[in-house]
Amino acid sequence: MRGNDGKQQPGMFSYISLEERIKENHPLRAVRKLTDDVLKAISPNLDKLYSEVGRPSIAPERLLRALLLQAFYSIRSERMLMEQLNYSLLFRWFVGLEIDDEVWDHAVFSKNRDRLLNQEVAQLFFRQVKAQAKGLMSDEHFTVDGTLIEAWASHKSFQRKDGDEGGPDAGRDFHGEKRSNETHESKTDPEARLYKKSYGQEAKLSYLGHTVVENRNGLIAAAMATEANGKAEREAGGLMVAGVVKRRKKRTRITLGADKAYDTRDFVDAVRGMGVTPHFTQNNTNRRSAIDGRTTRHEGYRISLSKRWLVEKPFGWLKQTAGLKKVKLRGLEKVRWLFVFGCAAYNLLRIPKLRAQCA
Repeated sequence: MRGNDGKQQPGMFSYISLEERIKENHPLRAVRKLTDDVLKAISPNLDKLYSEVGRPSIAPERLLRALLLQAFYSIRSERMLMEQLNYSLLFRWFVGLEIDDEVWDHAVFSKNRDRLLNQEVAQLFFRQVKAQAKGLMSDEHFTVDGTLIEAWASHKSFQRKDGDEGGPDAGRDFHGEKRSNETHESKTDPEARLYKKSYGQEAKLSYLGHTVVENRNGLIAAAMATEANGKAEREAGGLMVAGVVKRRKKRTRITLGADKAYDTRDFVDAVRGMGVTPHFTQNNTNRRSAIDGRTTRHEGYRISLSKRWLVEKPFGWLKQTAGLKKVKLRGLEKVRWLFVFGCAAYNLLRIPKLRAQCA
């Protein structure tokens, strides 16, 4: 018998909770549990960001869970995130809202960028996520690399520093004109830099994102974003490796894989001084490599090079899924928060899957 689609009477009450509507084997269940453990660990730090008096604000845990959904489901704006949170029962369950709870305005995220959505909170969140991966990460073998993050600024906004915004140079044809970061800057995002990672590519207004990945399962061990320049990858790599070495309990030497851009005498000497063995791809193009046969003759060098592809997996996910191919925030501080938080979201997705494999 065919069902009747003509009469639809809305129910006055609901007898099924959100918890019952989500399947037991849904992938977000393990992620939600892991996220709750992380937020519980950083709750004392979040308490310090808020006053003890005044009108209660939206719980920071709910804001962070909502932003995780934005990264997981490739939601391109916070306005659209709030729209989907309004009608999606799955999203409401993950964030912690009941069926009848009213969602907040998307402007709340902008108002919380200075207090909550900053690099300090992102790094704190990232460290606690990494603590949940105990037993899944190698503490001896790592790989470092950087990726280009396109800024939210056009080439037409890249104008001379001595010219005023909206002057005679605004919007004119710049083809054939020599432009550099020393003489020009973006009027839309002054902290973005014109940069390209390799020859033959077009230069774009960009930032750089850097990660250190462990070689066992490809989880991110350290992350940061910097201004785009020729030395940023090695400088950021040195800072991240120093942090990894400092937090290790063992004092044995570790290995660090990287591409040929890191094969410079200064950087090789610096990482060796930290007790790190550099397993970099040799750069022998019209020069002498800083990595000689004393390193390349070992089997571990070949293994490190074969594991270097693991560092590209997070970059692919961050750009294609988490929306970092071209960031929609302006300014280095906001891009730093977005990149580190995206790396934490990547680990949150990977850890439950790795735990299931081990079990």
